[in-house]
Amino acid sequence: MKNTVVTIREAKERGEKVTMLTAYDYSMAKLIDEAGINMILVGDSLGMVMLGYEDTLSVTMEDMIHHTSAVARGVKNALVVADMPFMSYQTSVYDAVLNAGRLMKEGRAQAVKLEGGREFADHIRAITAASIPVVAHLGLTPQSLNAFGGFKVQGKSEAAARKLLEDAQIVEEAGAVAIVLECVPAKLAKLVTEKLHIPTIGIGAGADCDGQVLVYQDMLSMFGDFKPKFVKRFGEVGAAMKEAFQNYSEEVKAGTFPAPEHTFKIDDDVIEKLY
Repeated sequence: MKNTVVTIREAKERGEKVTMLTAYDYSMAKLIDEAGINMILVGDSLGMVMLGYEDTLSVTMEDMIHHTSAVARGVKNALVVADMPFMSYQTSVYDAVLNAGRLMKEGRAQAVKLEGGREFADHIRAITAASIPVVAHLGLTPQSLNAFGGFKVQGKSEAAARKLLEDAQIVEEAGAVAIVLECVPAKLAKLVTEKLHIPTIGIGAGADCDGQVLVYQDMLSMFGDFKPKFVKRFGEVGAAMKEAFQNYSEEVKAGTFPAPEHTFKIDDDVIEKLY
């Protein structure tokens, strides 16, 4: 069944959990979609896991459109959500609507995601008024890592927790269709989830959120030297890939690949005429 912003909200109303994973290209999007994942996030995390940047700040609109359109071509049923990159919406409400429209029109996304709470309520209202679904993102918002002083859990003090809850209610009122909660204490995420009518999608926010999202490279252990606390490794794909690459290299150097079954034949008399 095709997942939409309506079916995702209906899942919350029924008490059913929803699943989200990142994808950045056609082939991975196709695999994730065929596995039955409800939502695919084309995250600006592609800056780190696909382009090798130290953070998400260098990702451009062109990067996001390029990768989102590739993902959209591989998806039949999942809801495709595209991140709005740094400075694509912070500058003005006009820029926010314009760039959200580009992600929908050129990238073929079905919703956009932006970071921040009450300070971007007007942006969310305007994008929503343009018939573009908006997923909000609260807690640890990676585009604000310099303001936060690094990647840190958010909402631990009473004041910070109260602000996060209020921000969640404000963005819901502004028209957000869902909220990603990142690196938020589990009990606070549970309270936010209970207070809202729209779904919460957690990443490092406990099991009481309405759904969960992970970066697929993390959950497949493709980077063995990096494992955030909130990540469970559901497969050791990185090690399997490296072993396959090494086996390939060894067989090529030993002359055992390609074997006869991997080659094409030609009549000997044809070859003899070429000498």
